[in-house]
Amino acid sequence: MTEPDYYERVRQKLTLGSLYAPKHKKIMELLKIFWNEEEIKILTHFGGTEDDITLRELEEKSGVPKDRIKEILENLREKGTIGKRGSRYCLLPILPGIFEKYFIRLNDTEDNLKKAAGIYRFLFKNFVPQFLNETNFKLFRPLLPVDAEEKLIEIDQSFDVESQVLSYELIRSIIDKYDKFSVINCQCRLIGEYTGESCKVAPPELGCFLAGAVAERNIKRGRPSLTKEEAIEFLKKTEKAGLVHNCIMDSSVESSLFVCNCCSCHCGTLISSKEHRENAVLSSNYIPRFEHELCTKCDICLNKCQMGAIYHKWGNEEDKSDETMYVREEYCIGCGVCAANCPNNAIKLIKVRDNIPKEKYKIGKRTFLELIL
Repeated sequence: MTEPDYYERVRQKLTLGSLYAPKHKKIMELLKIFWNEEEIKILTHFGGTEDDITLRELEEKSGVPKDRIKEILENLREKGTIGKRGSRYCLLPILPGIFEKYFIRLNDTEDNLKKAAGIYRFLFKNFVPQFLNETNFKLFRPLLPVDAEEKLIEIDQSFDVESQVLSYELIRSIIDKYDKFSVINCQCRLIGEYTGESCKVAPPELGCFLAGAVAERNIKRGRPSLTKEEAIEFLKKTEKAGLVHNCIMDSSVESSLFVCNCCSCHCGTLISSKEHRENAVLSSNYIPRFEHELCTKCDICLNKCQMGAIYHKWGNEEDKSDETMYVREEYCIGCGVCAANCPNNAIKLIKVRDNIPKEKYKIGKRTFLELIL
């Protein structure tokens, strides 16, 4: 009688909403990094990613003593390869889910971390783009830069849109709303470091920005605590590097607790948006407009744009009067990085639509923060 393929059984369970772990040799390699044979046998008795299970239930299903199961599962939880809610345990999707937990905690051998990083880089380049094309899955939306409301936004009355700037569109509103702030390394740029593909835009340390209860939990784990002034300084530093503030694609409290600062060379979402033109974010309500009399054609905006949406049209006239900068709006996600970095204030953000995010965004029955924290 052939031995059951426990890894394949668990792979099939790693589905949540439209998320899934494809049947591919790289996925099987990844699962064998995460779980040894004793561990994977226990995990076969779990339900899917939407189902929690108790130690007593696992003992009854597996025949393994409860104390041993608890020891195994607590080790996996600390490593970031399963989730726990209260006294109940659950499986997680490979992305988002295990990916973030595993590389936030870094609680595995260096060899395993490097191997897993290599596989995730492979998935970002080869699986995620086709997945986004197939499902039209969107997870994030950009928040506008720190000084957007004071310095960068103008209202174009020629467009039939509501003119007010809503608080959930601004990164600054998070600073005004909370008193606790913290940061963690960017997991996407971190796996670039592990694989010898370091990001040229920013280091992993200019990573995810946490506020409120999520920041407080992070601080209790020994990670940095920021004052309001330090939080503003950190966010401005990410903007000057050219990073996009991405939050959860809804308007709930959750969207203000965890903000990724993303580059398009390493972010699993923005790689697809830029390289494959699979727009994996809900664009903001704003697009940049150039004030050409102020623009010196310095190309800073072009070089900072993570979407490759800004172009420099070289002139043909003797006086270069036809030389200009322009935006391919179909590629622009309205993040405001170009405006935040313009040395001459020659770029303003113009509201041109009223995209209203969902009140509460879930993948299956789980929220994003339930998956990654």
